[in-house]
Formats: sequence, C-alpha cells, structure tokens
Amino acid sequence: MSHHTVEEIDAVAKKFFDELFPKKDELKVKDRIKIPTMEMPAQDPEERVCNLEEVAIGFTENEAVVEAMRCIQCPTHPCIDDCPVHIDVPLFIENIANYDFQGAVNVIKESSLLPSICGRVCPQESQCQKNCSVGKVFKDVDKAVGIGRLERFVADWERENGEVELPSVKPETGKKVAVVGSGPAGLVVAADVRREGHSVTIFEAFHKLGGVMRYGIPEFRLPNDIVDQEVDTLRKIGVEIKTNFVVGKTRTLTDLMEKDGYDAVFVGTGAGLPLFMGIDGENLIGVVSANEYLTRANLMRAFDREHADTPIYNSKVVAVLGGGNVAMDASRMAKRLGAEKVYIVYRRTELEMPARREEVLHAQEEGIEFLYLTNAKRILGDESGHVTQMECLKYELGEPDASGRRRPIAIEGSEFLLDVDTVIVAIGNGSNPLISHTTPGIKTNRWGNIIVDENQKTTLDKVYAGGDIVLGAATVILAMGEGRKAAKAINEQLEKEIEEEKQVVN
Repeated sequence: MSHHTVEEIDAVAKKFFDELFPKKDELKVKDRIKIPTMEMPAQDPEERVCNLEEVAIGFTENEAVVEAMRCIQCPTHPCIDDCPVHIDVPLFIENIANYDFQGAVNVIKESSLLPSICGRVCPQESQCQKNCSVGKVFKDVDKAVGIGRLERFVADWERENGEVELPSVKPETGKKVAVVGSGPAGLVVAADVRREGHSVTIFEAFHKLGGVMRYGIPEFRLPNDIVDQEVDTLRKIGVEIKTNFVVGKTRTLTDLMEKDGYDAVFVGTGAGLPLFMGIDGENLIGVVSANEYLTRANLMRAFDREHADTPIYNSKVVAVLGGGNVAMDASRMAKRLGAEKVYIVYRRTELEMPARREEVLHAQEEGIEFLYLTNAKRILGDESGHVTQMECLKYELGEPDASGRRRPIAIEGSEFLLDVDTVIVAIGNGSNPLISHTTPGIKTNRWGNIIVDENQKTTLDKVYAGGDIVLGAATVILAMGEGRKAAKAINEQLEKEIEEEKQVVN
C-alpha cells in the first residue's frame, strides 16, 4: 500500500534498477529477497475523492523490472497452481525482469484474454500471491511478488504502445453459438469459440457490454475504456453483438436453439439479484441496494451530473451494510458523489472482512469510517417516508462458522441510533432467475445457481453455463476459468458434430 508520493516511489525504483539490472543474472536468492516491495503509485486521497480517475496509477518500467527481479523463480511455482486459469507466472515475470514486456504479455495471453482487467480487480492476495515463496519468507502475503501489478503493467504497456495483436481465427465452420451475457465468463467463451471458426453472437441485456465489470466496478478501480477495448477486440475478430436483448423475455433460450438455429448456448447471466437484510424500514426512501446504486453511478453515469439525466439519491450521511469489495466500492462512490460522512457497518472485525486489503486501505485513506462488530437492526424514517436514522446492534465474535470465520453474536441491550439519510445494502447478490424460470429442463440448486457438470454443461443438451450464475458471486478470474472450460467443451461438441456430418456426406 502506498504511503509515499509517486516521485518518491519512482526514485526508489530507479536507484535499485541502476544498481541491480546490469547484474541481474548474477543475483542469488538472498539478493532478490532483499529487494524491497515496489509500492503501487496512487493518487493523493484528498484529490481522488473529488474525481472518478483511477486511484492506482500503475508501475513505471523501472518499478516493474525491479519488482520482477524480486521473483526467485522457485521450482514449486505455487503461483501457477493457485491461478484459476494457470498463467505461467514465473515465465511472464522473468520476461519483465529481462525487459521483454511484449514477451511477458504474450505468455499471459496464452491463458488469459483480459490481463488489463484481471491485473486490476482480481484478489491476487487470495489466489496467485497467496502462497508465493517470497511472501512465505516474510510470513506476509503483502510481501509476495506483486503478480497482479506486473500483469496490469504489461497489459497497459501493450495497449499504450500499439502492439496489441488480434487472436487468429480459423476458417468458418458454419456452426453458430449464442453467448448470453457479456461478463468475464461470456467474453472468454466468445473469444475461445470464435477462434475455432464458429459464428458467435453475444446477447446482452444492457446497452453496454462488460457485465459486472461495467455496472458493478467503479471507474476509479476499472476504467470503462479498458472494458471497451477488450470488447472491441471481439468485434474485430467477427463476434456479433446484440445489446438491449434480454434472453428469457426478448427471446427464450429454447427459441435461440429451436427457432434461430444455434448449435450451442452458453449462459453467463451473473448474480445480479440483490439481497436485503429483511429488517424493518428497508422500504423507506433512501434505502437502496449496492447493485442498483453502482449501476446508476457506473453504467448510467449518474456521477456526470452535467451530461447524464440518471437520478441518484442526494446523500449527505451514508451507511453501507457489508464488508466485501462491493461495500468498499459503494462507500467510496458515495464519497465521490458528495456524501459528507460515510460509514461501513460490518458485524465482524477488519480481520474477517472479505474485501481486498488494498480496497479497505484505500477506503480508510479516503475518510470512510468503519463501524466493526456492528449491524443494522432496523431503519427509521420521518413522516414523509425518508430515512433519518438506523438502529444498530453491537456484536462480539464466537466460535468459527462454516465459512471458517468466527461467528458474530449479538450483544443484548447494546442498541444505539446512527443518524443517516441513506442506507446502501451490500450483503451480496443472488443468481439471476430469468433463464431458469423461462427454460424448462434446466436445473438449479436451492440458491438458484444453475447446476453444471465438470465441463460446465447444464442439464439441457448443448447448453452450458459459467460464472456467477453457477458459482454465486465470485471473482472475475474464477468466472474466466469457468468460461474457458465451457468454451473447450463447446468446441469439442461442435468438432464432433462437424466430423459426423462429414461422414454422412461421404
């Protein structure tokens, strides 16, 4: 986490680069361990709460090379095993250490088509960096090699230097595949299937593509133009895109196959059904789901008051319920939309928070106040139905529950009132039920998640699913991993059909 100015960070990087790069091939493990972690340069907190520009500025070339030299190229490479799409992390980092940035991004793209996005929003500390051998030396995951930061650097370098290469596409096969939803899973399926020469059409309910990357993640974490460029790559290789198309209403999934002639369908409609607390007062004016709040602010650009007509609640004192990344995003967005005071209300402690450590620290730097071991009991309003206060209850931690975290236990008689005019509920989302409700024969579990086999195939023939609609709310890279498995199965299905058709002809 950055506690220094951009200039100070770059000065440190230049010093170590000048000293170490000329003799990089001679560095021993003990020498690499002594290289300090390169901090991520970031906007000053007082400045960034007044804009929607990206908070993390990104590494310079010197910073990236020095951070890459920290990798000891251990023989066990746990980083590969812990990556959901199994990127060859040591190889791409070695390329960076050798100043071969194009070679590094080429390695990543063998496994992941969205490095600019994953480098920004994936929880590397619980995935590829979790068991990093360098971090293990210090017994601190924050001291692990900055794999995500390096991934972002080379992806940005490629884009800024005009070296982006389009994936090659095989000759047309005559087979058609429908991809429902344009989130990370859908985009990966579209790319992998199209590269095999099959015709691909993406059906997106919104007017913009990207799914949760567009409507759920603010631009100060993931700029929209990066999502746009990834989508543009798909257009350039021939993927057809239909927006404002709600499969299940505009057309059923069954119609796509039986009437429109699609040979396979991938469902990646996500987990966009917001969950609420079920407490008194949630129907008051000023109570909103984080899902809706961020969709209005991000997708519908409510932050751009001069050019957008999207209404959004004019908040002064905000309470955000929850402790995940969505809660951090909503609280930080509220601050940027003019809230004078923002609370995060979470019933466990900071240690148990599921949000990324970096996002929590950024929120703290920006003046968000955290009320730990606290939860909402009811929401109070005035005679006109507007929120005025929230009654809260204090908690203590008991024994671990099924999640492995200590269970929060309410403390009797600990109620207190918090003056607020807005309550944003960020306790999670359920799976979108539209497809399952309008598609006979497709089975879901008790949470509404579509049931799939090891190849992402649903209970319907030639229909596959992946991402949050299967996993529940998960991460971008996990959704991509499911998309990759589904695309492989779809390609195998279509290849088999093509071979069978050739035999009939012969």
